Amino acid sequence: MNKKKTNKSAQPKKTKKGKNLTSELQETKDKYLRLYSEFENYRRRTSKEKIEMIHSANKDLLKDILPVIDDYERAVKANKENEIEGFSLIFQKLKTTLEKYNVKKMEIKKGDDFDSELHEAITSSPSDKKLKGKIIDVIEDGYHVGDSILRFAKVVTGS
Repeated sequence: MNKKKTNKSAQPKKTKKGKNLTSELQETKDKYLRLYSEFENYRRRTSKEKIEMIHSANKDLLKDILPVIDDYERAVKANKENEIEGFSLIFQKLKTTLEKYNVKKMEIKKGDDFDSELHEAITSSPSDKKLKGKIIDVIEDGYHVGDSILRFAKVVTGS
């Protein structure tokens, strides 16, 4: 009947100083976790802002190129009878470059319904009752870049 005596002094006793250190350690861990979370949120946010800024810069550049395409397209139409091969090749190359950046021309036909989400009515023209609220003529083509509108189509509507 040999009973072992347990030595209570082998287990650390919590003193006031030990309790203070434990609470300070817990506070420090909490501060570290909050700081780490804030940094991760900051990193994600700045990364997202950087991507949006690049897209915005591309969008502005592409928007500035569109009038050049309009003028080029008019010049090609005006010189149809001369049909200069190089002229058409340059125009096709420019269009291919824009397609590479996901810029697409809106498909608009005369007689389509006017949609203020896609079109900008420059003027209205008296017309048949069946053409009221419909597109009579397209002055400038509209363009999409991805899902957003790069430029609204400028149209003449029937009244």
